[in-house]
Amino acid sequence: MAQERAKMPVVNITNDRLKKFVPGVKVDKVLDILPFVALDIEGVDSNVIRVEYNPNRPDFSSDYGIARALRGLLGIETGMPKFKVASKSGQAIRVDPAVKKIRPCIVALVAKNGRLDDETIKQLIAMQEDLHNGVGRRRKKASIGIHNLDAISFPIIYKAAGSDYSFVPLGESSSMTIGQILKESEIGKQYGHILDKFDRYPVIVDSAGTTLSFPPIINGDITKVDTKCRNLFVEVTATDQKAAEDVLAIIAVTLQDAGFEIRTVSIGNREMPQMRPNQIAADINYINGILGLDLDARQMIMCLKKSRLDAKTRGSKIICTIPRYRTDITHSIDIAEEVAIGYGIYNLEPTFPASTTAGQKNLLSTYFEAIRETMTGLGMLESLNFSLTSKEVQYDSFGIKASDMLSVDGSKSIEHEILRESLIPSLLQSLSRNVHEEYPQRLFEIGKTFRKNGEIAESWNVAAVVAHGEAGYTEIKSAIQALLKTCFGKDATTKAASSPFFMSGRCAEITVEGKTVGMIGEVTPPALERFKLRVPVAGFEINLSALTGA
Repeated sequence: MAQERAKMPVVNITNDRLKKFVPGVKVDKVLDILPFVALDIEGVDSNVIRVEYNPNRPDFSSDYGIARALRGLLGIETGMPKFKVASKSGQAIRVDPAVKKIRPCIVALVAKNGRLDDETIKQLIAMQEDLHNGVGRRRKKASIGIHNLDAISFPIIYKAAGSDYSFVPLGESSSMTIGQILKESEIGKQYGHILDKFDRYPVIVDSAGTTLSFPPIINGDITKVDTKCRNLFVEVTATDQKAAEDVLAIIAVTLQDAGFEIRTVSIGNREMPQMRPNQIAADINYINGILGLDLDARQMIMCLKKSRLDAKTRGSKIICTIPRYRTDITHSIDIAEEVAIGYGIYNLEPTFPASTTAGQKNLLSTYFEAIRETMTGLGMLESLNFSLTSKEVQYDSFGIKASDMLSVDGSKSIEHEILRESLIPSLLQSLSRNVHEEYPQRLFEIGKTFRKNGEIAESWNVAAVVAHGEAGYTEIKSAIQALLKTCFGKDATTKAASSPFFMSGRCAEITVEGKTVGMIGEVTPPALERFKLRVPVAGFEINLSALTGA
């Protein structure tokens, strides 16, 4: 059974480019240090290093961003990278008020006098898709178009068009209407849902009537980029202005690293990109307390410079200057992390706690061990899932209209945007990712759930699902009776009830000594369909905190 794990984006770095970007440093040395810049090595072959990064670092979406961080940690270049806007381009984008009801935000830049080879184009395309999937929430929140500037006549107009509007999409030789693109093309089928509720659609055209883009779906073919391009035009459309500017800042610094001169584009009364750095103050004692170190201000500043930040002291605080592309740094705890990276996580030494008092297991841990042993004895495999999940998995798949979701502020991944209220959806997602495996499949999980009831309430739950052609209420009820009798010495009674997870008439409350502690039932057909499960599934979930009082 495959283990549940969020797929992280991967960047391919060729040895030749690595030697060029990080001069004088052997590849083996780079491989040793990559994990200490919060990067994982997924694989290495004769010429390519595959590096996995966390989506909260979108500046790592190309080898340029990774090399930028490595040069700092290795002491080749320290401090905040110098970003220079060469000049205003003198070009402008005019926005039709009608498009603001559909996809209201647009930002852009001009990049001139650069050179593109095949590998650089691959890096830009991979970066574009990673930014689409991360900051852009699979293009719903923000999407990017990269164009050959020399094929464009300014000013550009961002406007709304009907479904009969036609142009030649990227990779096609003949014109298609927007309606045809949405219904017939693979890219339209994949992302057309973003525009489902609209009867008019955003398009970007130049003054000669050339269609640059139909965002967030596809670019026009006439502005496609190849190795002959020396000048680029980059536009980002979005439903959120900050997301658009975050994406553009990352692209701007990447293109500058690739050798382009960055020039601004006028949109309304603003010039884009906006690259002004941010500042965050952090107390020196706070940082030392978090890291268990005793650094003075000078040492901390040196560490931050190795993390490609600038800093100065003001009294007992470090005032850290953060480049615009570092969208992940928002709090003083992030400053502490950057100090740790600059200091060298490999240099941190474990210390014994001041107290010599011996600890012991708490009561819940004892129960957890007994539950794991019992559930394994019943032929079940343990699934380990994140407490953070998606709104789609937790609510939408069951038709639940949630009003009190515990959402993550500024999440960088659509898969980790809310705290889960139940373990059942996570287990169904695990089943959905293992449809290629043999049946029967039996999973259980012990994990925390979260609910907002005036204040945030946490509880430990245990849940289980069984999936096969004959899975049903009787089988899962026998499992719960065995669990409660073996681990808690208690009997369970069930009483008909309703739940959005389970079918009407095949769902019940689980009651122990007069107290309702959980639910049991057979999963609804619509939910099975949404999770692409082709066999019946039955499951239960018990609130262990309510059952044990621990």
